[in-house]
Amino acid sequence: MKEYLYNKKSIEELKADLQKENFKRVTYSFYKYVTIDQPEKFRDRLYKLCSKNNVLGRIYIANEGINAQLSIPEHNWTIFKDSLSRLEKLKKLQFKKAIEDGNSFLKLIVKVKKEIVAYNVDDNDVDMEVVGKHLSPQGFNEKIDQHNAVVVDMRNYYESEVGRFESAIAPNVATSRELLPAVKDLIKSHKKDPVLLYCTGGIRCEKASSYLIQNGFEDVYQLSGGIINYAHEVRSKKIKSKFKGKNFVFDARMGERVTSDIIGNCYQCGMRSDDHKDCNNDACHVLFIQCKDCEKEFLGCCSKDCMNFSKLSENERKKFRKDPNKIVYKKRYSMRALNSN
Repeated sequence: MKEYLYNKKSIEELKADLQKENFKRVTYSFYKYVTIDQPEKFRDRLYKLCSKNNVLGRIYIANEGINAQLSIPEHNWTIFKDSLSRLEKLKKLQFKKAIEDGNSFLKLIVKVKKEIVAYNVDDNDVDMEVVGKHLSPQGFNEKIDQHNAVVVDMRNYYESEVGRFESAIAPNVATSRELLPAVKDLIKSHKKDPVLLYCTGGIRCEKASSYLIQNGFEDVYQLSGGIINYAHEVRSKKIKSKFKGKNFVFDARMGERVTSDIIGNCYQCGMRSDDHKDCNNDACHVLFIQCKDCEKEFLGCCSKDCMNFSKLSENERKKFRKDPNKIVYKKRYSMRALNSN
C-alpha cells in the first residue's frame, strides 16, 4: 500500500475528526538553527513520527534548521518529545507551551522551505554563530528601564496592534521579508545603544539580532523564549508584565491573552477590540480586527461590499468574479486604512 506523507482529507472531514476526539490536546512550539543536509528526507521522517503520535500543526524545515508549532494529544506528549530528542539534529530542544490551551490546528503540514523564517536575506547578511545576548524576562524588564534602551517588536503590524511591550517600536510591515530592512532604518541612529528585540517565541529575533550585529549595531539583546516564555514567567514568578494585551498566534486561536489590556481597535467602528477575524467573504479572507457589534452588522465581513458578496449564491459569485469591474477581492495589506463603506 502506498504511503501518503501529506494530508488528503477535506476541511469538513478534519473538523469532524477533531470533534470526535475525547482527549485533551496541548500546543507546543520549538525551533532550532542547525544544519540539515537533506531536508526532504528529514521532512518525511518527521511526518511519519508526527502521524504516528496523532500530532497536528505546522513544521518548516530548511538547510538552516527547523521551526514547528504543534498540537499534540496530551497523553502522547512525553512519548513524542522523547522521540524527537533521539533524532541527532533535534537534541536539546527548548519547547514552549502555549499560554492558553485550545484546538490550534486541524491538520499536519510539514514543508521544506528555503528559510525557516522568510526574511529573504543573503547568507552574507547573517552569521548564526554571532547573535544577540539572551535575556530572561526579569532581565528584559530591567534592561527596558535603561534610559537609552530601544525596544523593537520583531513581528508584523497585525501582531503588534493587539499586544506589545510598552514604548516598543513596532514596524508597520505586513511580511517578514519587509521587516529587517525596515527595523534597520527605524533604529539607524541607535547603533551604540542597547537594542532589545522580542517576538512570539524567539526564532525571529535569533536571525534578526545577527542581521543587526552584521550591520553595525553594537549592543543587541533578545528576549529568551519570546513572549510565550515571558508570559509564563510573569505568572509563575509574579513579575510585573511590561507586555500589554494579547500575543498573536498563527493558528485557529488567533491570540493568547497575556494581560487584560485591550490596545487594539475595531477597523470598522473604532471601538476597543483585539479580536482578529478572517473576512467571511471567501473571495477576500483578509485579516482584520472586528468588535462583536460589527461582527453582527457585517456578518463577519470586513466591509459592506464583502458582506453583500458573501450573501450571493455560488453561481452568482462565479459570474461576479468573471467581471473585472466588480472584483471585491483584497490582497493582504495593512487594513488600518480600511474605511467602512
